[in-house]
Amino acid sequence: MRGGFTVVGIGPGDPELITIKAARLIGAADVVAFHAGVRKQSHARRIAADLIPAGALEEELRYPVTTGTTDHPGGYVGALADFYEECATRLGAHLDAGRDVVLLAEGDPLFYGSSMYLHDRFKERYPSAVVPGVPAFAAATATIAGAAGPLVRQSDVLTVLAGTLPEPELARRLADTDGAVIMKLGRTFPAVRAALAAAGRLEGAWYVERASQPEERWLPVAEVDPDSVPYFSLIVVPGDSGQQTSAERLRAGLDTSGDTGRVANAGERIETPGTSAEVLVVGLGPGPDGWLTPEAAEALAGVDHVVGYAPYVARVPQRAGLQRHASGNTVEVDRARHALELARCGERVAVVSGGDAGVFGMASAVFEAAEDPAYRDVAVRVLPGVSAVQAVAARAGAPIGADFAVVSLSDRLKPWSVVEDRLRAIAQADLVLAIYNPRSRSRTTQVAEMQQLLLEHRKPDTVVVVGRDVGRAEESLTVTTLAGLDPESIDMKCLLIVGASSTRVTGSGQVWTPRFVR
Repeated sequence: MRGGFTVVGIGPGDPELITIKAARLIGAADVVAFHAGVRKQSHARRIAADLIPAGALEEELRYPVTTGTTDHPGGYVGALADFYEECATRLGAHLDAGRDVVLLAEGDPLFYGSSMYLHDRFKERYPSAVVPGVPAFAAATATIAGAAGPLVRQSDVLTVLAGTLPEPELARRLADTDGAVIMKLGRTFPAVRAALAAAGRLEGAWYVERASQPEERWLPVAEVDPDSVPYFSLIVVPGDSGQQTSAERLRAGLDTSGDTGRVANAGERIETPGTSAEVLVVGLGPGPDGWLTPEAAEALAGVDHVVGYAPYVARVPQRAGLQRHASGNTVEVDRARHALELARCGERVAVVSGGDAGVFGMASAVFEAAEDPAYRDVAVRVLPGVSAVQAVAARAGAPIGADFAVVSLSDRLKPWSVVEDRLRAIAQADLVLAIYNPRSRSRTTQVAEMQQLLLEHRKPDTVVVVGRDVGRAEESLTVTTLAGLDPESIDMKCLLIVGASSTRVTGSGQVWTPRFVR
């Protein structure tokens, strides 16, 4: 009969934080296994030493490398892969002999636990289980509770981040959450500290090393010597700071300028000296930073809030003092109201759109929301961006060099019958046609319906350009014909340009439409 394999979480370091269940399983184990660092005693074994039965077999699993270089032909990844295979062979021999194996895991096994690499190898071959443990961040949060208060409360969002993330990405995520825990410090600490500063979260961030252990140390991140940071350390950024964020103050109806703390009456704008209420609606272009206009970049550098669809908000570089308000893809008016409310209370705010904000973007939604009398004193200023149709046309050549029309195939805000009428009129007028929003997961038939409708008025060899992810790494451009267009190949990442009868293709494959009509 084969033995069972159990990964047991033993907490962050204090033996008294080992759970009763973990202690029972360790005490009954035939084999107790534990990892150890290069030329170091096993931290896991030290924590659970008093629980290991005298008759148990012990298996020390010593890493061949933890940081630095290795001469393994597969590099660091290859060296560790071989190591885990060797560990699996050693422990597998015990399991095949009918011995129950307990693998000690510091903290919680499922929380960045290296023990999972063995669990992955054994779970289909032997009876396997995982026993949770107190994670290091829970111990660290308890350590600083007196100085920092709770990590999160009520509807706060907690984000756990790896310090190995690129600095801009780390800053973005820190700015987008309430509470945060940052793991994997050591050599990453300087970049993590810079990301905290860029996100405006350095003040109030706490550094904790060796949480719950006798050598425990904690202090504000701003006071930490980067050369003193060991692997067993983390950063806690409490979401509950005892101070209201601007969003909370908005919900409470308070003056977000911080000058008076006066409560606003419904519909009343609290004047901030030297400023006027304004919402900027900014087009970011189709994707590349080079397509962001200097005017838009300057505007984004001067606001305190960015509001928009999450992928577009993510494109705005994080910096100290910038608050980001990301939302889903079908709540345009709600996010517009949010931006107007921020501006009404004296905040500097930009609403962002991909491409040009005035072309199927957020500009119209902001003006729609601004019709509410509550926002009568909030100005709306639209800053143009490179539109998707311009980008695709430029890649193709000059297909919109003459009269053209632009239509969205989405029927979310208008009946499909209206779309059909407009397509028919454009086809009869022999205009070049640019198609936005051609197909989504829920709208799968409309490209084919458009194709059949246009073929009633256009020749089968009418030129069609399909641009996908233009300006991004995955960019592709296809030149085909109206009859040859494959509707199944089209998705929301595509923009289509259907030529007029005069649209031509050069010998090198470029598409252009003459300015004249003969």
